[in-house]
Amino acid sequence: MKRHSAAGKRRTQSARTRLISKLSPGLKKKLSGSTQQPKQPKPGLKRKTKAYTVNFAVIGDSHVGYANSSAIFKDLLPKAAGSGNKRFFIFGGDNAQAGANHGKDADAYYRDFKNIVTSTLGSTPYKASIGNWEASTRPLFTKYLGAVTGRINFPGTQGLVRYVWLDCALGSFSADSINLLKNLDDRYYYIIDFHWPLQISGITVDPSHVLSAAETAKFFAAIPDKVRDKVLAIFTHHGHKFFRKLTNIYPGFTKTKFFVTGCSGDYKCKPSGDRGYYNGTLSINGSAVTVDAYKVTV
Repeated sequence: MKRHSAAGKRRTQSARTRLISKLSPGLKKKLSGSTQQPKQPKPGLKRKTKAYTVNFAVIGDSHVGYANSSAIFKDLLPKAAGSGNKRFFIFGGDNAQAGANHGKDADAYYRDFKNIVTSTLGSTPYKASIGNWEASTRPLFTKYLGAVTGRINFPGTQGLVRYVWLDCALGSFSADSINLLKNLDDRYYYIIDFHWPLQISGITVDPSHVLSAAETAKFFAAIPDKVRDKVLAIFTHHGHKFFRKLTNIYPGFTKTKFFVTGCSGDYKCKPSGDRGYYNGTLSINGSAVTVDAYKVTV
């Protein structure tokens, strides 16, 4: 039975071949091709992932409410927003001069800051960290600018990068901030922001505006060992001066980049080079991510 079946199959295939030979070349090609199996991808061959970039801005110390700060910030922010198709904005604390006059005018200062931001950025997402001038008005900070600590997916990165903001408003990290660091997951990359600069070797910021060695050590110790290479960048503020260090910022953190911003208002700001913001760029190629940021003076 099996031999008879095989012979029948050969006769059928032979008849089909003779039929195809009598047809036109175009139809012959189409019919012949219909018996071919679809090509299978070679084992281990992966589809190439297109590389792309995500642009963002980092802006510190606008001190809206002090002297001419509101007008300066109102002029500076559109310049940052109008450059490079930004997907996200980071504001690094002392956004409003809320602690002045014991908070008497704090609500108006916060409202002014937020109105400038929303009218300029529209639907572009942003997040603000809390600074020392806002520490005494936390309820108003959360009312206008949201939580003082947290993490979110960094816009435009399909969840590959997370943004973390911490509270060190008075020169020490809150318990919530340290707990956030301890629970970082090595499946993601991170950009971290908080107000006071860390005590990094070679930093040129006034020592009175830099965290203590103990607080700096507490910060780095809280980050799990397996996450160290996933911390892409740390942005800080408070010093009203641009500074950056791109490698070996602390033992065990060989790839993390560290930045201090200038300022964007009128409080202890030097227009000669320390007033401005950072243009940041995330470069993503598959699961590989790098970050850099360059100051723009205004």
